[in-house]
Amino acid sequence: MSDIQHWRKSSYSGDAANNCVELAQVPDAAAILLRESDEPQTVIATTPAALRALTRAARAGRFDHLSR
Repeated sequence: MSDIQHWRKSSYSGDAANNCVELAQVPDAAAILLRESDEPQTVIATTPAALRALTRAARAGRFDHLSR
């Protein structure tokens, strides 16, 4: 993963140093990488389409029952 340009922090993370979801795109690949800032060695790879589907589902409240 040394070819990653830079990680972008979620705007919802605020100024917290270790409370962030970060994303990066692999150049010349259809892959988006996600990691939690307090555990940066753990990286999840997904496609842009799958990430869009996940964010749409979260915004629609489809996972709200998991936090109750």
